[in-house]
Amino acid sequence: MKAKLFNYTAGQWIAENGEENIAADQFQLVLCFGGKDLLQTIDVYLQLKSLFTNADIALCSAAGEIYQQTVCDNALIAIALAFDSTTIKTSLANINEYENSYAAAIGLIEKLPKEELSYILTFADGNMVNGSELIKGLNVATGNILVTGGLAGDDANFKSTLVGLNQNPGEGNIIAIGFYGNRLLVTHGSQGGWDMFGLERTVTRSQANVLYEINGESALDLYKKYLGPDVDNLPASALLFPLAISIPGFSEPIVRTILSIDEDKKTMTFAGDIPEGSQVRLMKANFDNLIEASSHAATNSLKQNQKPDFALLISCVGRKLILGPRTEEEVEAVAEVFAKETTIAGFYSYGEISPFNNSGTCQLHNQTMTITSFYELP
Repeated sequence: MKAKLFNYTAGQWIAENGEENIAADQFQLVLCFGGKDLLQTIDVYLQLKSLFTNADIALCSAAGEIYQQTVCDNALIAIALAFDSTTIKTSLANINEYENSYAAAIGLIEKLPKEELSYILTFADGNMVNGSELIKGLNVATGNILVTGGLAGDDANFKSTLVGLNQNPGEGNIIAIGFYGNRLLVTHGSQGGWDMFGLERTVTRSQANVLYEINGESALDLYKKYLGPDVDNLPASALLFPLAISIPGFSEPIVRTILSIDEDKKTMTFAGDIPEGSQVRLMKANFDNLIEASSHAATNSLKQNQKPDFALLISCVGRKLILGPRTEEEVEAVAEVFAKETTIAGFYSYGEISPFNNSGTCQLHNQTMTITSFYELP
């Protein structure tokens, strides 16, 4: 397996690790992450397809791009992957063509051939798609197959996101990239590092991912009590205080972050479902813990994959907003765990898709650093 990094500079795609002796037409898959404005104004797909004529091209808008140990804003990066024994098949679904996100996930996976399918990488619109329903559908449709990925982002704007497969990206898209064969080793790690505080409270009114009341009181009013002077910056400032949700049957709490608010209805919309009756606690950031958690995520992804060729990092926009000028420290912490030969790339998202560290079933996470490591056996 070969992984080659590119960045878009002065109208050209420039290779980072150009020492790799492999022709552009030998790459089977290209992943491109970038700022939404750039993806809308530049014909990125046409440019990449002209370079990588035999590759499937996947594009996803981001809330920040991870390029080795650097975190960029409103940039374009691409990772070209070539495999010796692994083959790639892809599918696309649009949420507008289905009843809901669950049905879209089922339809998406049904388009993929099942024989020798070993792993699925998925990217989805981070604004129109209900991440929790997407995950439910993916788990039903894939069975025991490992699934990781993320929800597209758009800085801290929370208005619209873009995803594309073998075409310029658009809204509402969900894509699946299937990896086939028995030579590819894919491992994962996911960690948050947030501190819980305050009393445990009960969700008394919610509908899917829309939260109305906690302990019989307005959830939005509760948030405002903790935001103080940041209340005028909602919904972005609510990223300072995500929710930890304890759900029966889950081995550990799920973290949920806010996407939007409705002042008239006094509701908050989250990146995943908030079930009625679940127990919730507010969370707050500790800078050092967030950075240390990223290192732990890298370590977990290496437990069965010591020297991956490529590590895909998907971290939450909330972490980036909290860490601010220290954001690169969490990526540097990851890089210190990996060997120098491992190519590192990824993006900041509106939701991370991965199993818990000790589980095989994928979940929707918020406010985590999630890492997927790839190594093709000789």
